[in-house]
Amino acid sequence: MAVAVISGLWLASLAFALRIEVTYGSVPLVVLLILVRTFLHTGLFIIAHDSAHGTLYPPDRGWNDRIGAVIIGVYALLPYDKFVQCHGLHHRIPGRVGDPDYHDGQHTHPLRWYAKFMQGYLDDRQRLQVFIWFTVIFHAVRFGAQIAAVNILLFWVLPILLSSLQLFFFGTYLPHRQPQTGYTNRHHARSSYLPEWLSFLTCYHFGYHWEHHEYPHLPWFALPSALPHRATGIMGGNSVAKEQ
Repeated sequence: MAVAVISGLWLASLAFALRIEVTYGSVPLVVLLILVRTFLHTGLFIIAHDSAHGTLYPPDRGWNDRIGAVIIGVYALLPYDKFVQCHGLHHRIPGRVGDPDYHDGQHTHPLRWYAKFMQGYLDDRQRLQVFIWFTVIFHAVRFGAQIAAVNILLFWVLPILLSSLQLFFFGTYLPHRQPQTGYTNRHHARSSYLPEWLSFLTCYHFGYHWEHHEYPHLPWFALPSALPHRATGIMGGNSVAKEQ
């Protein structure tokens, strides 16, 4: 259900946004649409992330991975197998040098860390392929569907960039940055424990990050259910991405 809702809203909002006329008078609507599109775009990543853990469609891993491959492709033209491999590595050595989501152990500034984060899931050849496909799609939509370039930039390209910042800040930087007293658990992670409604709006409950690493079998919408069990550790099924 969550997959259909997020994907459907993402597609409907894109179709609407690409056709509006961007003028000074439409600035409030443009800003609102950018925020909505960014949130929904992040939702696409969350769906693909659940697929990497095998929790998107547990009865059939084949269909689980097929859906995940489509979604991560729509999200940012990322190769699914590479994504699953890197995310599995993140769960094996979270918050340590070698973790593709972590900094290099020296350059801990958020901007340097973000740059490292953005490079971790693609090699040079894949980055070139993604750039070429983005260019092809951009011009195909612009000239083939007669969509204004500003609409494509504002409502397709910009939400991808903003979504990456949202995922980095709430799903990587805040949870995995080293406390002044040092890490205190094997996941090198901490949770923000925002109210559920705010946790959802910030990053689909990824702020409950210790819980995600401890119970990776839980889909994103079930992460709040792990909070009462943190002290006891009685929840089972501690499986992670498919290659682990």
